[in-house]
Amino acid sequence: MVDEERWKARFRAARVSLPGWAHAAPHRCFYRSNVTGTWEIYAWDRTTGDKRQVTDRPNGTWLGGVDPTGEWIWWFADTDGDEFGVWMRAPFEGGDSVPAVPGLEPSYPAGLALGGSGLALVGRTTEAGNFVHLCAPGAEPRVLYEHAEDAHVAALSRDETLIAIGHSEHGDSRHMALRVVRPDGTTVADLWDGPGKGVYGAGFAPAPGDSRLLVHHERRGRDEMLIWDPVAGTEQEIVLDLPGEIVADWYPDGAALLISHSHQARVELYRYDPAADELERIDTPRGVIGGATARPDGTVEFSWSSAAEPPVIRSTSGTVVLTPPGPPAPPSVPVEDVWVDGPGGRIHALVRKPQGVAGPYPTVFEVHGGPTAQDVDSFVPSTAAWVDHGFAMVHVNYRGSIGYGSQWRDAIEGRVGLTELEDITAVRDWAVESGLADPARLVLTGGSWGGFLTLLGIGTRPDDWSVAVAAVPVADYVAAYEDEMEGLQAFDRSLFGGSPEEVPERYHASSPITYVEQVKTPVLILAGENDPRCPIRQIDNYLARLAELGRPHEVYRYDAGHGSLVVEERIKQMAAEIAFARKHLGMA
Repeated sequence: MVDEERWKARFRAARVSLPGWAHAAPHRCFYRSNVTGTWEIYAWDRTTGDKRQVTDRPNGTWLGGVDPTGEWIWWFADTDGDEFGVWMRAPFEGGDSVPAVPGLEPSYPAGLALGGSGLALVGRTTEAGNFVHLCAPGAEPRVLYEHAEDAHVAALSRDETLIAIGHSEHGDSRHMALRVVRPDGTTVADLWDGPGKGVYGAGFAPAPGDSRLLVHHERRGRDEMLIWDPVAGTEQEIVLDLPGEIVADWYPDGAALLISHSHQARVELYRYDPAADELERIDTPRGVIGGATARPDGTVEFSWSSAAEPPVIRSTSGTVVLTPPGPPAPPSVPVEDVWVDGPGGRIHALVRKPQGVAGPYPTVFEVHGGPTAQDVDSFVPSTAAWVDHGFAMVHVNYRGSIGYGSQWRDAIEGRVGLTELEDITAVRDWAVESGLADPARLVLTGGSWGGFLTLLGIGTRPDDWSVAVAAVPVADYVAAYEDEMEGLQAFDRSLFGGSPEEVPERYHASSPITYVEQVKTPVLILAGENDPRCPIRQIDNYLARLAELGRPHEVYRYDAGHGSLVVEERIKQMAAEIAFARKHLGMA
């Protein structure tokens, strides 16, 4: 008998994000929390212990931050999850929110960098192109950069004399370049590693007059770091004897780097001294570090979870940094690692099994979104809910996933969706042959890119799956391209090698609606009415074809965007997904 309250309690348990802090006032922090039942932005004074809810909106708020002085909390105001809006700000100590830059019209956000003097660099994407605006106190916003191709604000130096902009003027938004400019718009230096190799700014050194910029690169076929001084014209590559991929951030004194090392679906932390070329491991539990920050006293705070254990915000001092009110989320089951030989190399998959029962199990293949993402050993309430209902769970880090090198990530280009499905099929076949999965009870599901792969999978391999659940999917790729936000159009052009007008055969081959006549699997589609990433019209096109063909399907619509920030809405969606699968598998 399923304990309905137990799986719902994982969604309802109050959670908090890793607190961000003001560099000139480290006791002033912001974080996100779902304590009210909706994810909102909060201010926290660590000296007094006072916590204050800054935003309160029906569909929640996700983007936010605190300025370097600690005087203002910034947050992005869209309309019901459509990601199109303006930046607002509210006094840290309390008061109404007001437009942060009154002269800027609504747009999609493309980065934000705040200075201690009140200077703000605001990135915006609209149908007219991509812009970076320099917004000085008491002055009208000024366009510092504009281009038709995708671009964003990457970083602002501490003395506010250098601005890093990530751009794709070369036409490939999946592998971007960097430009550092002065506030007057003059170029200091450019950095680009050539086709197929992106560079990304990760922050200037945190001291006035220090022009060193931390940069992500992939010169050796995986994510690594270097320190670039665009003024001096020097580079220092950080070459570490670690497998997997690394990202980094500065310690507050600029003398060391906090390294986050990702390998085989887990994350660990290190302190790296670039002057001495010394690497020291920071003791953290096995699992996933969702975010980490070094504090002025040298301690490191980090968000941690594993598949079995719910998230907690910890410090290397041994304390729990911030505990939300109420009971914690019930634990779940651990993951097992599986490696399966596939057409493009060994595929890493993560498996969770119901406890106390033997297989073969009804099995859910939950496909991650992105595609530039990965499944990891972290706590996921939706995954745990499936396990509570007797399903085994399989997550596949297919080609296209990050964490396994640039070649693995970029292998899907030009043959989008079809390549990923080859890997999912290989793991599906392994799961059946090994006795893990019951071949008559296989569920294919995913959200966003995972929803796209779900619909493409039941169209191209209709006999492989028993039930499908696709959340906010790409269903009709040409219509999706026409309606989606401009940054994603640039992403798609990079992924496919052009627009639908330029390479129509590629979009046709990768679009789920192309194969809709072959669908036999009962499918539930969940769709956000205000979704700018996987817009509603192209989903309606696919649903109309299912109806014309008389294929078994249901649809769940909700009034938000690319997912919901409202806890009870997420529970309703999860209940609908599980009920649909159980009904069509004869488990109801």
